[in-house]
Amino acid sequence: MKFGVFLFAVSSDPVDDGDVIRKSIEEAVLAEKLGFSAVWLSEHHFDGATAYADPIVFGSAIAARTSTIDIGFAVLEMALHHPIRLAVQTALLDQVSQGRLIVGTGRGSAYNEFEYRGFGLTLEQGRMMLTESEELLIKAWTQRPLVHNGNYWNVSFPELRPRPYQLPHPPLVRACIGKESMMAMARIGRPVLYGVQSTEAIADRLKLYRETMENENFATEDIEYALDNSWVQKSLMVADTTEYAIDIAAQGFRRERAHIREGREKYNPQGNKGGVQLAKPPSEGEQLANAFVVGDVKSVTEQLVALQKAGVRNILFKVDTGGMDFEDVSRSMHLFSREVAPLFAESSLSSS
Repeated sequence: MKFGVFLFAVSSDPVDDGDVIRKSIEEAVLAEKLGFSAVWLSEHHFDGATAYADPIVFGSAIAARTSTIDIGFAVLEMALHHPIRLAVQTALLDQVSQGRLIVGTGRGSAYNEFEYRGFGLTLEQGRMMLTESEELLIKAWTQRPLVHNGNYWNVSFPELRPRPYQLPHPPLVRACIGKESMMAMARIGRPVLYGVQSTEAIADRLKLYRETMENENFATEDIEYALDNSWVQKSLMVADTTEYAIDIAAQGFRRERAHIREGREKYNPQGNKGGVQLAKPPSEGEQLANAFVVGDVKSVTEQLVALQKAGVRNILFKVDTGGMDFEDVSRSMHLFSREVAPLFAESSLSSS
């Protein structure tokens, strides 16, 4: 198993944004020091749910402070980016980080219509633009010259400069909420980012993903590659006692959910003027037991064994949920890297 740190940096007050951003950079530096495989960055706008808002600029800051840890996007809200500008920015970041970039894509939030409206778009447009946006992104990375005539973009240029460090391009992974979108990725052999679900649901999804690839006659090595590069999202809190870990986790979880819910209630337009029925957030994501790997070392290890048996190979852990005290976060990361992770990795993580 590989483990990453997901920097979902909630800031409840604009005055605190700078401090939260700096704290997130320190978490990324600590994650590398402790041997985590990747640091994952989110993208949300206008409500403080992701204090740094722009994962590309923030990823550059992390690249400058680290040297070995991968930098992933979970995820870029594709509708909010021109694909060619995104190709240039990601190629540059891949060069600056010397091939440490993982490009996670998605249409963006299914629930925050206010984010799209802030960029002059609607939820429906975000959904419709996603396929062509990804197609044009890959073309920009790989084709010389490029000519593209599509529904949303008509572009041509001789070649992209700089080219990505990783050739033909950085690895792509798609965030999928529903089974149909996941199966669509399986049909083209693209790895998937799985959101918060029960262990049983995750096992079902991974089994269906494998079966779909097998039905498309992918080679065994291609299937293994796709599964080796798919990630499951969880939150993490490890402490000396399970009672303390659950208490800290529950407090942070309540703060985070309240913050996100308040933003939607305050900023989503009344009457749904965009004509799109907003999706109802899944109830599973509201449940602490599904969201967290939580407890003392023994309990956390048992939960990871269950996830491993379900077929999970990689987990991106939100180590700070809802603005936890940095001492609790740091202690949890140290305990995990010293006592838990070595049981699931070929090489032990640093305990420094």
